[in-house]
Amino acid sequence: MLLHFLDTYQGLLQEEEGAGRIIKDLYLLIMKDESLYQDLREDTLRLHQLVETVELKIPEESQPPNKQVKPLFRHFRRIDSCLQTRVAFRGSDEIFCRVYMPDHSYVTIRSRLSASVQDILGSVTEKLQYSEEPAGREDSLILVAVASSGEKVLLQPTEDCVFTTLGINSHLFACTRDSYEALVPLPEEIQVSPGDTEIHRVEPEDVANQLTAFHWELFRCVHELEFVDYVFHGERGRRETANLELLLQRCSEVTHWVATEVLLCEAPGKRVQLLKKFIKIAALCKQNQDLLSFYAVVMGLDNAAVSRLRLTWEKLPGKFKNLFRKFENLTDPCRNHKSYREVISKMKPPVIPFVPLILKDLTFLHEGSKTLVDGLVNIEKLHSVAEKVRAVRKYRSRPLCLDMEASPHHLQTKAYVRQFQVIDNQNLLFELSYKLEANSQ
Repeated sequence: MLLHFLDTYQGLLQEEEGAGRIIKDLYLLIMKDESLYQDLREDTLRLHQLVETVELKIPEESQPPNKQVKPLFRHFRRIDSCLQTRVAFRGSDEIFCRVYMPDHSYVTIRSRLSASVQDILGSVTEKLQYSEEPAGREDSLILVAVASSGEKVLLQPTEDCVFTTLGINSHLFACTRDSYEALVPLPEEIQVSPGDTEIHRVEPEDVANQLTAFHWELFRCVHELEFVDYVFHGERGRRETANLELLLQRCSEVTHWVATEVLLCEAPGKRVQLLKKFIKIAALCKQNQDLLSFYAVVMGLDNAAVSRLRLTWEKLPGKFKNLFRKFENLTDPCRNHKSYREVISKMKPPVIPFVPLILKDLTFLHEGSKTLVDGLVNIEKLHSVAEKVRAVRKYRSRPLCLDMEASPHHLQTKAYVRQFQVIDNQNLLFELSYKLEANSQ
């Protein structure tokens, strides 16, 4: 049991306080019984090696000076960072992040991914004390998440892991309580520049393959137990879910990217071509068995601000209308996503599933029955949860192989796909939609 436990959790145990102590106690009990069970000698040797690996935890006070600081998902749009293969985040990983002031100046802090609001404010305060800003600006700071729509969320001092829960175009602001109401989104999140973008210059095949490759990297980074932690957070506290949070954010980002590109295209003819291109991209993603990208693209085209462009959709060739109608039927949630479940059940690994549906299934299992019944563990419920989680491992049981050439054009498309510029303010998307419809009449 302990071998299976260590194999399952692996590096996550180094993030768990008290895990090492429990493992050590069980290990010592097993060692006492080793002489009674000679056939288990090989297993105990392997157990000894695993226990040593788990206990190699470096205290925070003595972190090596050359420890790599990882770039967080959307912060610092550096091409060299976005081209790197994604690796899994852990709570103890250090990242760079910008925290803005009410006047939109900012400080760059280095922080643990799992840092609390109090820790972040402490780092900001330290930075401000050594800056040339007026004295007293750091007094009684609060941390606020400001979305591109202007919506503000005051973060409590005890909250942690806030970096990965931010919205697509949300930013952290540090301010005093007096200046809370005056906070506004960054100018670049409000301004819109219609015109031709990179999507008009790339081939659907290249975009679809790059989407699949990137989302496979992100999906591979998500440990199966993150799904459990994400759903059971009410009981245990959401901790090791950073990689899952980023994958969900990426799904939302792709959906808004599709809507953004269509609504920024002012020429009716080009807009029709863009609809055709996105339908092709959806078809290719489905062919790649990347159902996450497929769903995201279809939902982007189904965005109310896009679907209301009646004159644009009327000019779409019948072939593409019929194909998109099939895609809408596949993503239809009716009868508990029956069409989607039938399709994915016939796919062989590697597969990138529509992750939000996995979380929906787990939430249904969790909220539909109690974990403890009369003080006893509900084994039937936990078996059902384990079955859903094992499906994730099955989807990743084989490596992904895509035929992509490493040319300058290939790298340009790769960089574009991994750092989309999107509008996530639905009101702004509707404004663009109304304007396009008025100009078309």
